[in-house]
Amino acid sequence: MSSLYKENQPWLRGWLYSRVGCSEAAADLAQDTFVRLLKTGKLPPQTESRRFLTRIAKGLMIDRYRRQQIEQAYLESLSQRPEPCVPGPEMHHAIIETLVEIDSLLDGLPGKVSQALLMRQLEGLSYAVIARELQVSVSSVEKYVARGLAACCLALEDA
Repeated sequence: MSSLYKENQPWLRGWLYSRVGCSEAAADLAQDTFVRLLKTGKLPPQTESRRFLTRIAKGLMIDRYRRQQIEQAYLESLSQRPEPCVPGPEMHHAIIETLVEIDSLLDGLPGKVSQALLMRQLEGLSYAVIARELQVSVSSVEKYVARGLAACCLALEDA
């Protein structure tokens, strides 16, 4: 592993810098890439190492971008609230982590399942209205929402 790191870390950091435009972010992502590789316990063949590292790094860049989008939406939501309602830094971090986990969970569900669940839980729409919006039957919406809620329950059990 140390030779893989020595041979590829500077290249990966440069490759990441060319995509994110920030040396600190590139260094963090490069480090996270090698940590992720260590966690898998699988070392790629030497001829495939850069392709393998690139694939991991791309996934981490996507995760980073999604997290930034979630945090930005949360901060915009906070800016519309009165000052006493704004949580402290520790709570802020916990909320962002929870939102990232929820986003990941929803992203793992089929599109109509996550849409139906969000429309029901966040917007409070009836099954009939959701069915019209998604152009499916009411029974399909019931199944979508049940499937989404089941996924949420499983995620809570795993946590």
